[in-house]
Amino acid sequence: MTRLTAPSAARNMAPILELLEEVAPQEGRALEIASGTGEHILRFANAMPDLDWQPSDVDPDRLASIEDWAQDHHGDNLRIPVLLNASEPGWAMAHDPFDLVVLINLLHLVSDPQARTILDGIGDALEDGGTAFIYGPFLRDGRTTSDGDAEFDAKIRADNSANGYKDVSAITEHIQGLGFGIVIREMPANNLAIIAQK
Repeated sequence: MTRLTAPSAARNMAPILELLEEVAPQEGRALEIASGTGEHILRFANAMPDLDWQPSDVDPDRLASIEDWAQDHHGDNLRIPVLLNASEPGWAMAHDPFDLVVLINLLHLVSDPQARTILDGIGDALEDGGTAFIYGPFLRDGRTTSDGDAEFDAKIRADNSANGYKDVSAITEHIQGLGFGIVIREMPANNLAIIAQK
């Protein structure tokens, strides 16, 4: 069985989907970067059938899991997952523009330069008027907001000192520098959603 599951995907699915349905374009092409197990994008494709959803990941095992979960989809708006490393410069040039790019729980798992590359690529990947939806845990004024977040951030940095939680102000400043307007929404478990409009 190639189907993987992530407890965090089940926990955060409902609030993410509710907000995404509110801010996503009504139709067009949607890319999820780092689709992981595939659980989220299956729900997105089912809930928003007028968007054509493109899953992606850098891990072959996760690409296989996405394909497995996609068997539960009965529409025609969920594409075959593609291998995509969004931390490599220029990745957006290999794809036609998207109307929506979704990024969930990735920025804290990469380095600061990789995070900037991902954001630059999102800017290049979006059509004019497109929307970026970025979700995850962030530092506020350089600090975590709970003991659990502090422990998780410390664990990430112990595994790789270049990675770890990013400060929301640094991320939003970078996105605004790409010409985006930004709205930040508080989410459960001290997470944030950054909605960026090109």
